[in-house]
Amino acid sequence: MQVSTLPKASIRDALSFTLAVAACTCPLVAGNAVAQAGWPSAKPITLIVPFGTGGNLDVTARLIGQKLAERLRQSVVVENVVGAGGVIGMERAARAAPDGYTLVLGADSPAVITAFVNPTVVKYDIRKDFAPVTLATTAAMVIVAKPELAAVNLADMIKLARASPGKLSYATSGVGSVLHLSMELIKNQSKTFIVHVPYRGGGQIVTDVIGNQIDLAMVVSVTATPHVLGKRLKGIAVTIAKRLPALPDIPAVSETAGFKDFNVLAWTGLFAPARTPQPVLECLNRELVEVLRAEEVRNKLAEGGASAAGGAAADFAQLIESDLKRYGAIAKAANIRE
Repeated sequence: MQVSTLPKASIRDALSFTLAVAACTCPLVAGNAVAQAGWPSAKPITLIVPFGTGGNLDVTARLIGQKLAERLRQSVVVENVVGAGGVIGMERAARAAPDGYTLVLGADSPAVITAFVNPTVVKYDIRKDFAPVTLATTAAMVIVAKPELAAVNLADMIKLARASPGKLSYATSGVGSVLHLSMELIKNQSKTFIVHVPYRGGGQIVTDVIGNQIDLAMVVSVTATPHVLGKRLKGIAVTIAKRLPALPDIPAVSETAGFKDFNVLAWTGLFAPARTPQPVLECLNRELVEVLRAEEVRNKLAEGGASAAGGAAADFAQLIESDLKRYGAIAKAANIRE
């Protein structure tokens, strides 16, 4: 038997080096078909964006894709597949080969809401056709009001709505959006009737609320913040559990009586096709979590009004289940259909 003559310190250093190398790579189980194919070196990884170029989701995908490519030493190609409010891109990803070479950066609306409000369009099942990899970003939403509205907080808004049912109006970027469902949830819990006015984009919403043509709007925080700070809009409430550092004077919805534990956020997340090998999913999760921890990535996402997330795939799956239950119930109660 040959006995090592390395000193103990050298053996320890060699072991540390081996572990360090292992921590930086994605070793797969022996005999796995993907391991035999040399994943992820056989071909570029495609990251589908189910919306057009230049939007927040596209910018996020390109940032994440670049950093993932650097970590895996493998090309990541962003592909924009537009149509039906994100549904076409999600469907493309659901039908892709489960070989570790296709991902999609999905958003809450096409992932968990559209199936309830437009079921004939959605041909995939978010539970059966996708494997959650990790939550990518989260963002708060803000209820804003026109300057002339006689309300400075959510309690005031509810009081006005109850006094004149159907008189107040609120805008969002579309029927079945997370903004729409979030406001409907508040209406449902407060037993109020406020008329929904769907728009095609956020820019015109802000213009019309500032111009006193619409009473209220539900918008993402990055849209609301400069106008609230500039006193052009009133900030009524933020939808997440705590106040936003950028808007410390605007209370959270949960601070209002009857809304204890209210916490609703907009999110994006990374999915692979169902039946993607578990070792590949674990590798992708590990690498993407590290990407989302990077200071550069966090700072760039913050510039767009989003917070980097990350975390275990199981936690992301739990969020999806929670949202399916919540949004399914509110879509049914409010009879929301496209």
